[in-house]
Formats: sequence, C-alpha cells, structure tokens
Amino acid sequence: MQAWLRRKDINQVTVHEEGRRLVPTLGWPHLVALGIGAIVGTGIYTLIGVGANLAGPGVLLSFLVAGVVCACAALAYAEMATMMPAAGSAYTYSYIALGETIAWIVGWSLILEYTLVVSTVAVGWSGYAVGFLKGVGVDLPQALTVGPHAGGFVNLPAIAITWVVAGALIVGTRESATLNAILVVAKLLALGVFVAVALPAFDASNLHPFMPYGFAESAGPDNVKHGVMAAAAIIFFAFYGFDAISTAAEETKNPGRDLSIGIVGSMIGCTLIYMVVALAAVGAMHYTVFGQSPEPLALIMRELGHGAAAKIVAAAAVVALPTVLLAFFYGQSRIFFVMSRDGLLPRSLSKVGKRGTPVVITVFTAVVTSALAGVARLDEIAALANAGTLIAFIAVAACLLVLRKRDPHRTRVFRAPLAWLVGPLAILGCAYLFSSLPTRTQLWCLLWNAFGLLVYLVYARRNSLLAKFSPQAAG
Repeated sequence: MQAWLRRKDINQVTVHEEGRRLVPTLGWPHLVALGIGAIVGTGIYTLIGVGANLAGPGVLLSFLVAGVVCACAALAYAEMATMMPAAGSAYTYSYIALGETIAWIVGWSLILEYTLVVSTVAVGWSGYAVGFLKGVGVDLPQALTVGPHAGGFVNLPAIAITWVVAGALIVGTRESATLNAILVVAKLLALGVFVAVALPAFDASNLHPFMPYGFAESAGPDNVKHGVMAAAAIIFFAFYGFDAISTAAEETKNPGRDLSIGIVGSMIGCTLIYMVVALAAVGAMHYTVFGQSPEPLALIMRELGHGAAAKIVAAAAVVALPTVLLAFFYGQSRIFFVMSRDGLLPRSLSKVGKRGTPVVITVFTAVVTSALAGVARLDEIAALANAGTLIAFIAVAACLLVLRKRDPHRTRVFRAPLAWLVGPLAILGCAYLFSSLPTRTQLWCLLWNAFGLLVYLVYARRNSLLAKFSPQAAG
C-alpha cells in the first residue's frame, strides 16, 4: 500500500539534475500576460454563443458561477505555486501532498485538458479566420475549413495555427512570452471596441425570458443538457487558464512574488472583462440570433450594422486567439516534461534543447492536437477538456487543505484567505460542475482515466524515480 501512496519530498521539489532543469527567464508582467492570454480567448470569443444556446440570457449567471468556483481554485493555486515553485502545476502539488497514484491521475487529466484546449482554440480560431477572410473577399472551400461533422473534410486553418504556435514555443520561452504580451493588448483593445459598439444597442427585452431552460441542468428532447448550470459547466472553459501560469513556476525569476500576482491578478481582471462583454452581447441581440455561431461577437457587430467593427473584432480574434494556444501549449509541454523527469513517462522526453525548451515533447503535442483540431467538434472538445480541468482543480484544493493540516508551520509567501471555506467551495463547486457536464463527456473522462491507470500499472509505477531510488518511500 505504501508504494501507491509514496510522496515526493517538498524540501527537494526545486532540486533537479543537470540537463533536465528549466531556465528562469519570466517576470510577473509575462505571467499576467500569460494568464490573460490563456483566459480571455475562445471562452468569450466563441463559447459565449455555445453558453447562450444552453442557458439563454441566463448565461450571465453561468459566467458568474463559473467565475466564483475558479476564483476559489485560483487562490488555492496561488498558495501551492508559491510554496512549491517547480513546473508541473497540480500534478506536482498532488505528488507531494496526496501521493503518486493521485498525482498520476491528475497529470493524466491535465494531459487531457491541455491537449484538448489547444485543439478547441485552434478550431475557434479557424472559424474567425475563415470569417475574416470571407469579409475581405477570400472565400476558402468548405471542405478544407471544417471537419467531417460540419460537412467538410479537414480543418486546415486549425492544423496550421497549431504548428505555428508550436514553432514559436520551440524558439524560446521568453521570446514567446513577449510576443504573447503584445497580442494580448490587441485582443483586449478589440473587446473594448465590441463593448463600445454593443452597449449603446442594449435592449432589456433581449433578456426575456432570462432563464428559458431553468437554473439546474436538465435534459431536453434532444438529450442535450440545458440550463444555467449546464452552460456554466461548458463555459467554465472560459475562465481557467491561470493554471497555465503555475506550470511556469520553475521558469519564473521571483516565484514567491510573481506567481501570486500572475494567478490572482489575471483571474480578477478577466472576470470583470467577461461580465461586461457577456452583458453587452446578450443585451444587444437576442441569444437565438448568435447562439450557434462560431464567431458570435463578430456576428453581433454585423447584425447591428457595424461592418467595420465586425472586421476589427474578427481580425483581433485571428491575431490574438493564438495567445490561448501558446499558453496552454506551454502548459502541456511542461506537464509532459515533469512527468517524464519523474520517470512516470519515458525519461528521454525530459531532455532540454539548446534554447532551454523541451523540443521533442512540443513536437509530439503538436502532432496530437493538430490531428484533433482537424476533425473534431468545438463543443464536445471543450466539455471533455473541462472534465480534466475540474479533476485537477479538486486535487489542488485538496492539497491546500491537506498541507494546511500536515505542515501548518511551513512558510507560505501567499496564504489563501479563509482556506477552510475556499478549499471546500472549490471542491464542491467543481464536483457539481462535473456532474453538470454532458453524460457522454463524463463517460469519456472516466474511460480516459481508466486507460491512464492501466498505463500507470504497466509502466509508470515501475519506472518512477521514487520506485527506483526509494521503493518504500511514503514522503
């Protein structure tokens, strides 16, 4: 039983062998930009339509519910990241607080999250790119711009942007972070244009009925879950991204200060942005008009007769949505990297290239994510990515409580306020959101983790560094 519960030593979490060490090059401005770049993206540019289709104007409450749950999780992340400034995020915290088996499940879930998020955002970017090109007179054939589910053959724009971002990450971490910061500014300016145009068109009648499908999730005649909570479980995707910041802990120059600023600061700023943009959207136009559009914000602009503003919003999405790709692609490569460094995945994957980046893992991730983006559905991918994220958030909140009890006197540069309220709220909120996900999504998530446990039993458990150097280790 001890082997299943063996834990890494928290005092050794920043000790790494030569050649498998990431270089600290990032400051708090990079982290805030990384967080905003990850959070403000597909969720508001595309999934606001998916959420409105499930909840009607009540999608405003969906954003609020998802935001509160994520805020609790963000506080737990901030405390854990500053205590353990190493790459790996929730996987690393779980390895130290909860044991190797739970850490594997969390890491396996994070692989699901990051891989599918990149695919989802690539599909969302493709929708905006195709719409923008059509607006300037370039009409691409449908067969090459959507997957088979939408009557096409393959989504080439989604595949292309995935490889462009992968190339940028291979070039270097700091260079990618700087480019990301520039694109984030462009993205926020575009959302400002949308709000400035849409708010004057606000019509209270568009908010009625406010909750046409009710608050709690319920299956409709099409067996699709509707309601405020069903939408919250989907657009929850719009809020997470701050966890990508925690994966940058090892590459942060002053993690004790910068990580908490990046995680909490980006979360607060993005929640305010979302609420304003969502209110402008559902107030300017009835949700049935834009609910199923792949580019809802640009559509609203065109319907309001502001073609120029629509082109600005679409162009900004085309230019700036890759910031989400970059942030999650970055996080994915670091999760793979740390699991490999710990021996749970092949150790050959954790070698760092000349520019300090894990090239092999980045290329492998690009192959998988681009293949999914080429043929998959946006809403189904987003829901499955949420399942992996919810598991990770529950684990981090549990780590917060376990370490407060087990190691109460350890120095905490950032202390989550009201930990014994914040932690349980994050756990219960994430568990409820998981239960609100589509049944098929829950089933696929369970199958993914069942397969993951098989991989753990066959390979990871035997090859773990803890198993090799301290078979009876338990922390």
